[in-house]
Amino acid sequence: MGFPDSFATARLRAERLTPEHFSIVFDMHRDPEQMAMLGGIRDEQQTADYLDRNLQHWADHGFGVWILRDAQQGRVAGRALLRHLLLEGEDEVEVGYSFHPAFWGRGLATEIATACVRLGYDALGLRTIVALTMPDNLRSQRVLTKAGLAYERDVSHDELTHMLFRSRIPDTPGADPLRGAGPV
Repeated sequence: MGFPDSFATARLRAERLTPEHFSIVFDMHRDPEQMAMLGGIRDEQQTADYLDRNLQHWADHGFGVWILRDAQQGRVAGRALLRHLLLEGEDEVEVGYSFHPAFWGRGLATEIATACVRLGYDALGLRTIVALTMPDNLRSQRVLTKAGLAYERDVSHDELTHMLFRSRIPDTPGADPLRGAGPV
């Protein structure tokens, strides 16, 4: 199975990040509510740098950030990602997501995180996937747990303390690493 440029869940459509998404990403980066747990708002240059880094990630690795749209109306809902992350000197692949506040509280983060983890295992053949969240981001911690990740330990990343969550392929043949995760 190749890695998809786009995919869909029950309620979301995910499309590969492209240069044409600059204004969409910039709108997300200017929203103080959406960015509150992601390091704060970002200016135009920071957004351009983010876009460049993540477009290069796609070019280098064949996967990365997707823009998410509501499947019914096509409205931009947020973004999701699977991407390499250097964490404490180790190359990891992280799952991440961010939604416009209008889309919060609907279970969409769990839906997309679960789908991304499944893609990481099925399409990339990963044995483990990580996620980082801030200690006071209780919503994200619940999402990660529902998506099959478990708290491992606190880590320092970008000079801030984060909680590291991890999902692993079980050593038991046929075991499903997402056994507790909701439907995708």
